[in-house]
Amino acid sequence: MIGIIVLVIVVVLALALVGMYNGLIRLKNRVDEAWSDIDVQLKRRYDLIPNLVNTVKGYATHERELFEKVTEARTRAMGAGNAADKAEAENALSGTLKTLFAVAENYPQLKANENFLELQRELTDTEDKIMASRRFYNGNVRDFNTKIEVFPTNILAGALNFTKRDFFEAADSEKENVKVEF
Repeated sequence: MIGIIVLVIVVVLALALVGMYNGLIRLKNRVDEAWSDIDVQLKRRYDLIPNLVNTVKGYATHERELFEKVTEARTRAMGAGNAADKAEAENALSGTLKTLFAVAENYPQLKANENFLELQRELTDTEDKIMASRRFYNGNVRDFNTKIEVFPTNILAGALNFTKRDFFEAADSEKENVKVEF
């Protein structure tokens, strides 16, 4: 009788461990999928940027330094590895793109160019999709990090080297209050 009770306890513990492990794997895969979604949207943005720069170059030939900054920021963003580096590089790229659009405001012919307007629409749509992908990623990271920190899963997660993932965060400059002047 004691042998059966011990066997039942061992089977229940084994099933609990398998359930915890499978839950960790499921959440890890969701985080990886969410990161992949961000990468897809970022690739789309990387592909649009050279077309946008070339279109603006045709009108704003003396803005060479700005074009170099955009190209450099794009290259740095494409080469970033982990989430923290990627977030920093992407925030820098977003800043240079804002500057590029601000410069474009000085060229009425450019603002009327259909190619430029279409690229601007596509880039805006891509930025919206990147934002949604970041929210999806951060939600999955939150769930994963919570799972590996709560008892008793934290014991198994620590033993199997599951580590916390970084959130994709906004740059400090984007968190500042906006100054509105009339």
